[in-house]
Amino acid sequence: MARRRRIASRVENIEISGIRRAFEAASSQSINLGLGEPDFDTPAHIKAAAAEALNSGFTGYTFNKGIPELREAISEKFRRENGLDFSPDEIIVTSGASEALHIAILAVVERGDEVLIPDPGFVSYPPLVRLADAIPVGIPLNDDDHTISIEGLKERITGRTRALIINSPANPTGAVETRDSIKAITELASDHNITIISDEVYEYLVYDGAEHISPARFYDDVITVNAVSKAYAMTGFRLGYVAAGEEYIEPMLKVHQYIQACASSISQRAALAAFSGPQDCVSEMRAAFKERRDYLVSELLGLGFQFPVPRGAFYIFPEVDDEFEFVEQLRQRGVIITPGSAFGSRGRNHVRISYAANIDMLRRAIAIIQDFISASMRKRTAVTR
Repeated sequence: MARRRRIASRVENIEISGIRRAFEAASSQSINLGLGEPDFDTPAHIKAAAAEALNSGFTGYTFNKGIPELREAISEKFRRENGLDFSPDEIIVTSGASEALHIAILAVVERGDEVLIPDPGFVSYPPLVRLADAIPVGIPLNDDDHTISIEGLKERITGRTRALIINSPANPTGAVETRDSIKAITELASDHNITIISDEVYEYLVYDGAEHISPARFYDDVITVNAVSKAYAMTGFRLGYVAAGEEYIEPMLKVHQYIQACASSISQRAALAAFSGPQDCVSEMRAAFKERRDYLVSELLGLGFQFPVPRGAFYIFPEVDDEFEFVEQLRQRGVIITPGSAFGSRGRNHVRISYAANIDMLRRAIAIIQDFISASMRKRTAVTR
């Protein structure tokens, strides 16, 4: 008798994240430029709100959608900063943006549907699409700035295309879509009845006059995903949110209530403090990230690397001759970065370098990279002789 399969094929076909592999390869002595995690401490007023929630016994279940006062604060944030009019009832508080993406995809795609995703793009998008029994289809990016190629997008829309994921500012490239690009994308989506899932977790991290534009400003069939993790250095709080019209909120809530019930009550109180409290911390962190970006851009260009200068997030995505050799050689020297192919087939022979680490660590990393390149050049010169 044949042995019965014990593990579902949808899981067997999912790879462990390249980012997590990089994280687990790091030792306590490593310079870890492989994670997208701000190195700042969570601001004091946010930690105080979490402590107060804990000490006051606010430790039980909340409404599935999240506490009303937090959804009110998020609703006001959308009006004030994004020009979007979502009522509190059109918002679900989730366990991070990861859950928000998961429930959005599960709510809109059927088996065999196609979902367009940036390539290279965030590592979670293809697996989340496959877990919904749908098919991820990569969209090429423009070479000059790593924004979505509108022509490439047009060519990949078929009768089976159900959804499109946008991430601006983008992981891993740091690209920021322009207003004109966002409008063109929404017009295409409207013409072909495609739902857009907009991942906006890096919205505050834009530089050089770049502007974050939410697709929902131009198109109704948009599910907007965000989180407090990057903006407020709250990655461990696992607090995200998703906003959309009632047509989408109800089916997403059905999934959310069974896989999660509700986000952490303590994290919700902390997020309320983040939205309603002083915002100086956001601008201070953004200024620090820009300083780090400027330093890395200058040093890497000086070493001969080629890449579009990122205008958002906290990543640089340079080209290398052999991504796996480059990553491994740096790992042996104590610097952790992520191979570009972890983010899609078009990321091959690139690497993602995060500048979420402090400037001293970046300087040490650059010195090691410079030594490695010099040693490689000496070795090649010796061979040619």
